[in-house]
Amino acid sequence: MKIVFFAHPSFLGSQSMPRFVSMLAEGMQRRGHEVEIWSPEALFSNIPVKKLKKWFGYMDQYLVFPQTVKRKLKDKGNDVLYVVADHALGPYVPLIADRPHVIHCHDFLAQRSALGEIPENITSASGQKYQAFIRKGYSKGQNFISVSEKTRADLEKFLPGKPRLSEMVYNGLNPSFKPGVVTDVRAMLTKKLNLDLANGYILHIGGNQWYKNRVGVIAIYDKWRKLYGTALSLLLIGQKPSAALAQKYELSPFKNDIHFLSGIDDQTVSAAYAGATVFLFPSIAEGFGWPIAEAMASGALVLTTDEAPMLEVAGDAAFLIGRRPSAETLQEKWTDEAAVVLNTAVTLDEAGRENAVNKGLANVRRFKLEDALDSIESIYKQVLKN
Repeated sequence: MKIVFFAHPSFLGSQSMPRFVSMLAEGMQRRGHEVEIWSPEALFSNIPVKKLKKWFGYMDQYLVFPQTVKRKLKDKGNDVLYVVADHALGPYVPLIADRPHVIHCHDFLAQRSALGEIPENITSASGQKYQAFIRKGYSKGQNFISVSEKTRADLEKFLPGKPRLSEMVYNGLNPSFKPGVVTDVRAMLTKKLNLDLANGYILHIGGNQWYKNRVGVIAIYDKWRKLYGTALSLLLIGQKPSAALAQKYELSPFKNDIHFLSGIDDQTVSAAYAGATVFLFPSIAEGFGWPIAEAMASGALVLTTDEAPMLEVAGDAAFLIGRRPSAETLQEKWTDEAAVVLNTAVTLDEAGRENAVNKGLANVRRFKLEDALDSIESIYKQVLKN
């Protein structure tokens, strides 16, 4: 096959989407297919006017790039499959809607927020119009692959009619995540991070997006420390804390044991999973929930939210808590209940811990990278043939 991938521009600074496109492109190349990647280039975006940077970016994405695509399409025959790597690239779909195409869907949180469905993420009037612009674009598509059943269900609510094809393929897990000797891993991290982690630690990995609930992570940790007195550190790997998160940290009576780690290399992240006492991931929402699978593959116990898609990924192998309520009056009760579940995981005896770890390892066998790529390749071939 000849495949053209539409990707987000590099000047947006995303990390997860470039990894996803690279995974697809490299996987298809290994299978003998010809691959190109098309994405907007920074032209207006390079103009050093900070206040207008977002709007210059829109000009590069929605004025310049579509004209570039139209020129390139003139040289392409009917034997090319066009793959839109994210439905958020929907405005490009009308350009290739009458050609063989597939649209990958990750999460519809921004789309749902724009309709007022998520009280934790209020969308401005301009944001609502932008999401409507995206929806109008991907609604012209006919062939979709979603990363979870939750995402597929959301997609089909947003489309104006039943698409020609709507498949679900779980993300493929990077095989580099695997268990280690816990004592050795903790000794290495203690030396590398200059923190005493020999007795274990609570771990969270994620960015500052509202749905990652990092403030909730600290709230659970604080309540657990108050109720049970166990002095394990909390490591938060990801972006530097937002203002709200920094404030939550400053108010914590245990802030000396809370550590934000940014710019951490992949090897250290893998080790952090493998050495964790519990991986704490109380997301409000996700598209898939990569860290749940990564943690289980690394031999960590996982505590996460009992809603899709977190529950889809976790299966029966995680410790579960409810979604954090949007009403502040209910959040204290939520932290109380979550702290009890966290303590259950932390205090497992050796046999119980081994059993929980083995359940996690068995669960993540569903997410083999090559299996995911095989399924995606099969769908690509089906679409191109039809």
